[in-house]
Amino acid sequence: MQQGLSRRDFDGSLKFDCGSDGVIVLADNAVSLDDRDTACTIRITADNLAKLITGKLNPMTGVMMGKLKVSGDVTTAMKLGELLKA
Repeated sequence: MQQGLSRRDFDGSLKFDCGSDGVIVLADNAVSLDDRDTACTIRITADNLAKLITGKLNPMTGVMMGKLKVSGDVTTAMKLGELLKA
């Protein structure tokens, strides 16, 4: 993800909440493992996050199947797709 951020701007703040496995925060064009408030939170297991990042889990399918839950600013979550393509 940090590699994708180095090539593209990510306007906003987003948190992947992986429960007991921790969090990954994208904010200020950087990736952090420090939990903080963000505009959007995606609750997802670490396994499904790995699938999402590698393209093996389609975000829309993941939402419909309950594999990920988005709360907060959904437009921020939608910007993630461009970042993952990088």
